[in-house]
Amino acid sequence: MITHDFVGIGLGPFNLGLACLADPLRGSDDLDGVFLEARDRFDWHPGMLLDDATLQVPFLADLVTMADPTSRWSFLSYLKETGNLYPFYIRESFYPLRREYDDYCRWAADRLDGVRYGEQVTAVEHDGSAYVVRSGTGNAFRTRRLVLGIGTSPRVPEPLRPLLRHGSTVTHSADYLAHKAALQQQDTITIVGSGQSAAEIYSDLLAEAPEHGYELVWLTRSPRFFPMEYTKLTLEMTSPEYGEYHRALPLETRDRLAREQRHLFKGISGDLVDAIFDQHYQQRVTGVGPRTTLLTNTEVTGVRPLSGRGGSELDLLHTETGERFGLRTGGLVLATGYAPTQPAFLDGVRDRIRYDERGRYDVAGDYSVDVRGGEIFVQNAEEHTHSLLAPDLGMGAYRNSVILAAMLGREVYPVEKRIAVQTFGVPDHLRSVS
Repeated sequence: MITHDFVGIGLGPFNLGLACLADPLRGSDDLDGVFLEARDRFDWHPGMLLDDATLQVPFLADLVTMADPTSRWSFLSYLKETGNLYPFYIRESFYPLRREYDDYCRWAADRLDGVRYGEQVTAVEHDGSAYVVRSGTGNAFRTRRLVLGIGTSPRVPEPLRPLLRHGSTVTHSADYLAHKAALQQQDTITIVGSGQSAAEIYSDLLAEAPEHGYELVWLTRSPRFFPMEYTKLTLEMTSPEYGEYHRALPLETRDRLAREQRHLFKGISGDLVDAIFDQHYQQRVTGVGPRTTLLTNTEVTGVRPLSGRGGSELDLLHTETGERFGLRTGGLVLATGYAPTQPAFLDGVRDRIRYDERGRYDVAGDYSVDVRGGEIFVQNAEEHTHSLLAPDLGMGAYRNSVILAAMLGREVYPVEKRIAVQTFGVPDHLRSVS
């Protein structure tokens, strides 16, 4: 059996970026990697590929550019090959359409060597000198290293989980487009959540509400509909030095910051917040609506399916007034975000993985999580250690540069050490000042 230098499990944007950056190293460095994807093709959040939705990061946050601006796998190379470079230039927006980004990733994935579709990983073992990755097809792949890029899974709060078993009128935002037609047949549609996905779905349904006649309700526990903070000094928190600073903090401090910093990267685009208000105003002026209720400080404490009539009944708590009340709704969209998962196929090698005291991966500075170091790496499973850097598309190429350097023992792509204007923590030259 061939022993690969590494096997990437999962093919989301981060592992796909690793595949692109590793591609030119196959000859010069003889770096042999293979990527296993359970699906039959690349798909990036297909349930949220709304026609007018854009990325929240500029096109420079593609698969490779922040590591190698000359790469043949850049977004600009994709635009040139598909004949869209000049239209993108004339459009004068740094933010690609989400559908466009999905197509770009598929363009790269379908042209790369070493990508294997239809390989659902079922088990990982260690034979004493290397890892053996087994898939449902019966194939086995022997490798010195693993890179886990399986992505995150839809997060559903405990009180809401029973409702997902009750048909197509209750869905997580991840599957919104597949359920949109069924939702629009209901008298009332309720959206639970406060981030970009909740806002995009609300805006999409609000635009078509006059045609269908449903009422819209938008609930969030947050005290307001937070816009994502996009000032330049805040953006510096997605930097190598902030990641290093954050990783060195005590676990309790890191977890507290995770709660406090959520709106920094899980808020709503300011332009979309304004557009939603303008939609309300336009419908009010034209007399077609809106029939809608927006509620902040509102927590879902219990749920029940409405027997015999479909729909759901929600028990709600207003967290500022303390008032308890209820809501009946026909359709329900849970825009409640995503969470990292620890797949069962790792059960056979859990003794080789480091965990923190709360059972999460103990992620090192080079993104490895194994007890020996440099054998098992993770992609977007380190928010609790590296903070905002973990899910940020713009930092994907940086993380892959670090992972490749750890594999090869040298920096193929220069790894920036300091990019920020500000200093995080106490600078050395002030430590001696009393």
